[in-house]
Amino acid sequence: MIQRNEIRELGETGEECILAQGKTKEFEKTQRMEKPGKNTSQDKRQDAAHDLDFYGEEIELLDFVSLKAREIIEQDCKITSACAARPYPLVMDSAKGSIIRDVDGREYLDLVAGVAVMNAGYSNPEVKTSISAQLEKVIHCGYGDFFAEPPVKLAKKLEELSGYSKVFYCNSGTEAVEAAIKLAFWKTKRQGLISFYNGFHGRTLGSLSLTCSKARQKEHFPAIRTAHSHYAYCYRCPYKFEYPSCGIECAKELENLIFRRELSPKDTAAVFVEPVQGEGGYIVPPPEFHREVRRICTDNEVLLVADEVQTGCFRTGPFLAMENFGVRAEISCLAKALGGGLPMGAILADRELMDWPPGVHSNTFGGNLLASVASLASLEFLEKKNTKTRVKEIGSYIRQCLGELQENFPCIGDVRGLGLMIGVEITKPNKSIDPAKRDKILKEAFKERILLLPCGDSVIRFSPPLVITDEEIDLGLEKFQKALKKASI
Repeated sequence: MIQRNEIRELGETGEECILAQGKTKEFEKTQRMEKPGKNTSQDKRQDAAHDLDFYGEEIELLDFVSLKAREIIEQDCKITSACAARPYPLVMDSAKGSIIRDVDGREYLDLVAGVAVMNAGYSNPEVKTSISAQLEKVIHCGYGDFFAEPPVKLAKKLEELSGYSKVFYCNSGTEAVEAAIKLAFWKTKRQGLISFYNGFHGRTLGSLSLTCSKARQKEHFPAIRTAHSHYAYCYRCPYKFEYPSCGIECAKELENLIFRRELSPKDTAAVFVEPVQGEGGYIVPPPEFHREVRRICTDNEVLLVADEVQTGCFRTGPFLAMENFGVRAEISCLAKALGGGLPMGAILADRELMDWPPGVHSNTFGGNLLASVASLASLEFLEKKNTKTRVKEIGSYIRQCLGELQENFPCIGDVRGLGLMIGVEITKPNKSIDPAKRDKILKEAFKERILLLPCGDSVIRFSPPLVITDEEIDLGLEKFQKALKKASI
């Protein structure tokens, strides 16, 4: 991956390790010595590699970007924080529907929707029209202190789609989770939380306490008291059981182990769970899992919070992914696709729960007017397009096609998904994780001009815009097959 100020190397676990910068310099020097006195394209790529912190085989990706793109990346690397990482050197310029154009005019098929954000597609005409109209009136109103109509209209639509009677606005997924934590603490007067291994809930300190995806994300940071339990990761069951004979032992661990040994239910404010684990590997649990977690929360008078940041807004078919399992949480968190491409987050709850008084929690930009009209336009567009049915149909088709590829490519250990949230787990012959092969496939996919992203230890995620066409799906699968072939050579 492109790291601005450090070089990484993948080990067996897929964790990132920092290598000495000198290794890159030594690599470049060796390459130049092979062609003395020549100012070749290889030399130029090596020079660029020094500036962009490429290492080894990643240097070849510079062949796929122009000098203009390299200059933008170089400036980015020099001036912005080094904590972000990118899998390939894409420099976006414009986009429409499911197609992205880079600064060189090359077109890429986006199969991740800007990290599950652009559900209604890029440059959606109805979203653009709504933003433009609001832009002419006023951008910001300080909704935490004053009133305005757009956030109210959006709240009514969210109530209609979800059934929850109260909304709190914020700006991102991690802020939504933080708000849910505070509401749970305030309502229950308890200070313990439970979440799940492989779960990702954000990077601010409260949500990071719930996150249990990679140790690197949490090292050196303090945490709220949180116990972690096993999610229903059936492909790699921690108990080595088989579904359905397992009896959903992972969910029962909350009662059988956590509540008995680690955190009393009388001191537990809430259980936070993703309907489908996102960053942890696009892990889809069997339907009984969420039903059992719901039962345990109800029996022990503990709130259930659904982190729908990535799964919500029709990503899995219904508006909220928990609907697939017939489960309703006391609080649901939304963000990503909610804003139609603009920063927007929210938590949903019923009036009886969200009855905290003025001043307990607020923010400056929550309910931003541009984000509110963009969100409403995006949701109304997806609703009238019968998105729920369409997403389930094309999601099933993609999983079927990926399953057929699995028969010819042994590196595909598992294909799983719900709606248009699909994971392909890349493994070695013994079914252990293979992050190096996964990353190689991602790079080959980029060369084929399709955009995919990693998640989990060894998973490739498919989460395209919900407006993707049948022709684009077939093209994307064809190019993915080519990437698999090239990565297997």
